[in-house]
Amino acid sequence: MSNFGESQLWNGRIFSDGWKVAVGGTQAVIEPATGERIGLIGIGSPEDIESAVISAMKAQEGWSAMPFDQRAAIVREAARLLKERASEINEWNVRECGSSRPKAEWELHATYEQMQMSAALPMQPDGALYPSSVPGRMNICRHVPVGVVGVIAPWNFPILLAMRSVAPALALGNAVILKPDAQSGVAGGLLLAKVFEDAGLPAGVLHVVPGGPAAGDALVRHPQVGMISFTGSTAVGRSIGEICGRMLKKVALELGGNNAMVVLDDADIDAATSSGAWGSFLHQGQICMQTGRHLVHRSIVEKYVQRLAERARSLKVGNPAKEPVHLGPLINQKQLERIDDIVQSSVRAGAYVLAGGRYSGLFYEPTVLAGVKPGMPAFEQEIFGPIAPITIFDTDDEAVDLVNSSEYGLAAAIHTKSMSRGLALSSRIRSGMVHVNDQTVNNEFHVPFGGMGASGNGGRFGGLANVHEFTQTQWVSLTDKPVQYPF
Repeated sequence: MSNFGESQLWNGRIFSDGWKVAVGGTQAVIEPATGERIGLIGIGSPEDIESAVISAMKAQEGWSAMPFDQRAAIVREAARLLKERASEINEWNVRECGSSRPKAEWELHATYEQMQMSAALPMQPDGALYPSSVPGRMNICRHVPVGVVGVIAPWNFPILLAMRSVAPALALGNAVILKPDAQSGVAGGLLLAKVFEDAGLPAGVLHVVPGGPAAGDALVRHPQVGMISFTGSTAVGRSIGEICGRMLKKVALELGGNNAMVVLDDADIDAATSSGAWGSFLHQGQICMQTGRHLVHRSIVEKYVQRLAERARSLKVGNPAKEPVHLGPLINQKQLERIDDIVQSSVRAGAYVLAGGRYSGLFYEPTVLAGVKPGMPAFEQEIFGPIAPITIFDTDDEAVDLVNSSEYGLAAAIHTKSMSRGLALSSRIRSGMVHVNDQTVNNEFHVPFGGMGASGNGGRFGGLANVHEFTQTQWVSLTDKPVQYPF
């Protein structure tokens, strides 16, 4: 047994008005690569959520009244501390979440950029002046904080996907209750709480309560939580959306994807297979934007398949804490069994394995599946594992139909030597993001990010889109003299 995190301040605790023991008890942190216990976290209960909401409501008023430059300074200081503590945070991302070191390093830097962008938001125009048909009236529409924002973050990119909601929500004057997944409670929660605490964030403005479905449900249903920002599966997102809809509560849902990369007949095969391998195998494919379908023109499919299989066979799988590897472990046994069932079921339906298809422990080899057709599990389902299913098409119209046959619409990619051809096809694809001559896993901190269809409810993260997500619009009209009406 390791004592990697057993002596830390947060050991067995949550962050809610300081570090305290959770009503919900504790849970061991298990390293997926080894099965060893590497720490202990507090697990939030509905009672812990209730206490956090009451505290956040009280703290939010003073926080939103703080001058914008002072709020921004605290967020910038938190960003500085995040970068200063990169070694510790990255180590937890590797050991707790199975991230390779390059992935952990990229994630931390992207999070730093997100935080710096968020610190700039409060200085942007916070409203607009509208003309009035009433003489002497001034109309102002301004952005005001939601109040208490609940953030439910996943385990795969636990730092970035938590902070892309937490940082802008705080910068814009909200209090935040972050519920990270219990499988990433340290990297995606408690270490971030310590960063903000040391940056000088006032007590009660941020609460970090790792937990499971009970804590998440309590957060979603609480009448004093004005908004939920959820990143996770479409099934859970639908449930959250239904609850928030009945409560008339603001909700931002960033959900699953079955993202397609279209490789046209004029594509650069070497570049396209590089994009395909990265998009399917990065972080073991455990990414909502993973390239889950490779749609390849019949005239080049043999070359594409062979080159992609070569790339897959050259990748090293192992414990990222012990050696340089391309792929680490899957997050848990349930995920492994689900992924392998998709592969085996597709093979029984007529697909065939050209690389991979095997596993040891939680380590699944990067796998290339050829002969995949609509109706097979590998075509229809979000895989969330290191699998590259390849499907043939003959015309551009057929490729568009194949992409749009999925209920998901998160990300897509197109490979072609003609940028105008790629742009024309992008306008026909129902996806929140389309990348020409690139792959599906893309993020830029200042660009609006989000999906369509079953991939989300149209919410967007990034840049000024955050202002609309994490505030409400208020119309204020002013007249110097009171209006006199007929009665």
